[in-house]
Amino acid sequence: MPSLNVSFTDEELEHVRVAAAAEGKSLKQYLHDLGVREHQRRTFVTGALDWGDKLRGQFDEAFPEEIPAEQRPGYGASAA
Repeated sequence: MPSLNVSFTDEELEHVRVAAAAEGKSLKQYLHDLGVREHQRRTFVTGALDWGDKLRGQFDEAFPEEIPAEQRPGYGASAA
């Protein structure tokens, strides 16, 4: 199985150890899960943005009094 060596400063490693302990996990399991969760989060955000884009026209038709998407604060900002 592939593995990875990751370098941390002493201070960084201590923070990661504390976070792992807070979740009741080994350091190895915590870092593994962190990467997996980040991938899942990015997949979810991308899907949610695609879904919103697909339905934007229907929403704008149903609620013409709402502010157009391109005029909303933060429109076009990357969430991922």
